[in-house]
Amino acid sequence: MANISSVSELLLLAFADTRELQLLHFALFLGIYLAALLGNGLILSAVACHHRLHTPMYFFLLNLALLDLGCISTTLPKAMANALWDTRAISYQGCAAQVFLFVLLIASEFYLLTVMAYDRYVAICKPLHYRSLVGSRACAQMAAAAWGSGFLNAVLHTANTFSLPLCHGNAVDQFFCEIPHILKLSCSDAYLREVGALVFSVSLTFGCFVFIVVSYVEIFRAVLRIPSEQGWHKAFSTCLPHLAVVCLFISTGMFAYLKPPSISSPSMDLVVAVLYSVVPPALNPLIYSMRNQDLKDAVRKIHPLCFLGS
Repeated sequence: MANISSVSELLLLAFADTRELQLLHFALFLGIYLAALLGNGLILSAVACHHRLHTPMYFFLLNLALLDLGCISTTLPKAMANALWDTRAISYQGCAAQVFLFVLLIASEFYLLTVMAYDRYVAICKPLHYRSLVGSRACAQMAAAAWGSGFLNAVLHTANTFSLPLCHGNAVDQFFCEIPHILKLSCSDAYLREVGALVFSVSLTFGCFVFIVVSYVEIFRAVLRIPSEQGWHKAFSTCLPHLAVVCLFISTGMFAYLKPPSISSPSMDLVVAVLYSVVPPALNPLIYSMRNQDLKDAVRKIHPLCFLGS
């Protein structure tokens, strides 16, 4: 029976068996990764450099772009390097770091999306109290709470997962170190503590989900009471991108972890993991900029603002 102390490296799931397909996957994911870097980088630069975007909504959007950049950079570069160099290995320490960073970023992102739902709720349902409820200090505190909660989740899950003995080899059936697949390698009587931690996190996540749903119910009720069509359009233009990002995040995550065991297979798990860990960070900048004229204008002006100082 192998113990965790004797494991120096783990083997990740390869994208393909043949060299040609591995290189094809490398090229595909390199394109996705560069698109995510470009899109989120433009949002970061636009919000940081354009004073018109120094508002609570764009402050949270800047944090979301940072989290998306971190999330996709935690998983994809290592997978691309393995595909390029035809290897599957990741060091034990590298796997632990990947789990910690991924949980930190993915949990912080969901808590931040919850905070963003609150921001939209106050902006539309309590506009007269917006400056007092969502001031700069409150924004910083809420963003810090989202990051801090993600950090605590990451410490809890990483410590629990990597304190377990491994009894079933070192081959992880996923293209990055994902907790459920690492637990499959642990002794059957040793993983209950991490399962308890997962139940706690799922309960907290469900509470955030309920808060988001209730917030949007109130938002839609308030919007329907707006008499002018222009008011409807303005309200929906600020809410729909956030709602689309939330739906993309939750739907891919739920399918990844709640799909029926009957349809589970290594190839299916690989596709689903790509959907929830790679696709949202690449699509979120497009979703937010598609109907946001202020953000589009800021991106167009980004070079003179950042480099010429005008």
